[in-house]
Amino acid sequence: MPKHLIKISMLCAAVLMAGCETTGSKQADPNAVEAPSPKNPDFAGEMAKFDAQFPNAKATKYENESIAFNNDRKLDQKGDCHGKSKYPVTIVLILDADGKVTKTMTDVENAKAACFRSAYNGVQFPRPPMAPYRKAILLK
Repeated sequence: MPKHLIKISMLCAAVLMAGCETTGSKQADPNAVEAPSPKNPDFAGEMAKFDAQFPNAKATKYENESIAFNNDRKLDQKGDCHGKSKYPVTIVLILDADGKVTKTMTDVENAKAACFRSAYNGVQFPRPPMAPYRKAILLK
């Protein structure tokens, strides 16, 4: 009998811990259950192109510059995109020779991803070391 109580207690604790993980999300309805969004099958190809830019000293330096540019301008806060889903979104920005975002692609398809694609579309970053340049950003 005590073994059953221990097992039930452990199960209850696990269920409670799992429930606590979602309480910090910024969903409109905190009681809503959100299913993971569908994956974008074309995204892996874009990430492979991003990864192929490295190792490269100029690309690494540009990553640091472009992260600072992004953070200084708080580009990820445009449109309150973070609150549209509890799941993170990875976006790849494709920059032309002048640093302008000409295309965006996300790893998933949902309202949060669409919001970020819109927020970054057409943004003018500093000139990249090569063109087209792919910049990946994980947005939580």
